[in-house]
Amino acid sequence: MKRLILFPILLFPGGLYAQGWGNVAQQPEETGFSWTDPLWPNFWMAWTPATFALFCGIFGAMAVLTILEIRRPGGDARKGALGLVTTRGDRLFIALLGTAYIFLMWLWLVGQPVWWPLAISIGWGVFCFRRV
Repeated sequence: MKRLILFPILLFPGGLYAQGWGNVAQQPEETGFSWTDPLWPNFWMAWTPATFALFCGIFGAMAVLTILEIRRPGGDARKGALGLVTTRGDRLFIALLGTAYIFLMWLWLVGQPVWWPLAISIGWGVFCFRRV
């Protein structure tokens, strides 16, 4: 009788694994910080830390321009290196548009990582606000 009970257990050990005994020694995988994991998983828009930082930077720049416009009205118009008469807002727009093109060209030509185009974009922004 004992052989009859022991035979199915030896023949089908999957029954033991089905109850979770095969996962006893496995530790859960630890996840670190990720720039692509959503901040709020059930939100209507996939806000990642990268998109959140981008929007905070754009709105922060707009806030700084608003404060500068309140302190010194008129937009600080001048004719720069491109031969255009630009205001502070125009220079911000040109800097953001150029930054988008720099990142797109970098991703098309080189790919990851994107630290170098970040440095190039910061240099482009400084150039736009000083010379354009």
